[in-house]
Amino acid sequence: MSAPAAPTLGLTRTVLRLHRAALIVWGVFVLASVGYLIWLTEVTAGSVRESLATCPRDGTLCGLGAWHGYSEAIGWVSTFMYYSYWAVAAWAAGALIARELESGTARLAWSQGITPTRWLTTKLTLPALALTLGGALFVPVYRWAWSSHRDLMGDNLYFNDVFAAHGPLVVAYPLCALAIGTLTALLLARPLPSAAIAVTATTLLNHYLQSLRPTSGSASTSAFWPAHLTETALLLTATALATGAAFWQLRRRSA
Repeated sequence: MSAPAAPTLGLTRTVLRLHRAALIVWGVFVLASVGYLIWLTEVTAGSVRESLATCPRDGTLCGLGAWHGYSEAIGWVSTFMYYSYWAVAAWAAGALIARELESGTARLAWSQGITPTRWLTTKLTLPALALTLGGALFVPVYRWAWSSHRDLMGDNLYFNDVFAAHGPLVVAYPLCALAIGTLTALLLARPLPSAAIAVTATTLLNHYLQSLRPTSGSASTSAFWPAHLTETALLLTATALATGAAFWQLRRRSA
């Protein structure tokens, strides 16, 4: 019973060693985003309120400057988190999969007691876990920060990045990008073309799903969760299909 576990543990350590830089960058990005949101909410918001209190009654420019110091900053955090799927798609296609196929490292692993299916499963499990944990940490902190000082904010729930960052959609996008990047790499086995096509494919999918969202002028707050969860379900379905296609293509490639 222990024989199959040894290659798997070795592969897990190898994946962690090869891609620890990417995992560290992701972890630092999430922690920095969370820390910055806390700072903005607990420290910057107070400074902005003090600044607004000193503005003349018609001090539009004064108020605009205060808005830039708080609302725009929170907006950039959600924007970077939302579009992190670009980096995930490029990394999954180029560094995670295609580079090992092109160099022959993958076939070497398959010849040493690691089945192609186990190889790909381990390759996908670790980043998928990191993406899910990162999103699970980010979402509740972002929701708290976004709702704490609404009178200082200049956005609404139906801004694209705000819409996604309020729930599991912000996790579903990078998971889908991981699956699409993997499939693209298995089809092409060339890092740069795979990365370019994966980013393009996920961007087109994102634009299409965005077009299905209700707009701020026609949607109420009660419409948010049905729309958000529907888009999440569509993305997870695409993720499952791309993952299944990736394993099918892997069997063809390793035959």
